[in-house]
Amino acid sequence: MPDIQATGKYLIIIGILVVVAGGLVYFFGDKLHWLGRLPGDIRIERDNFRFFFPITTMLLLSGVLNLVIWLVRRFLT
Repeated sequence: MPDIQATGKYLIIIGILVVVAGGLVYFFGDKLHWLGRLPGDIRIERDNFRFFFPITTMLLLSGVLNLVIWLVRRFLT
């Protein structure tokens, strides 16, 4: 069973990361217009139909999130 203090520490870290991500989007949202429009993202637009599947963007964000989690686990455990 995990230690309750370790769980609290992880929740605080996740909260800080969410606040930092929110601040980045809030202050630099106009500079992130390329996010979701990368090569490999599927976008189909018709008259009454829109389909958007950001494959490349999801892979990029997944890689960055995995790197952040790895760094946090490496330096805080």
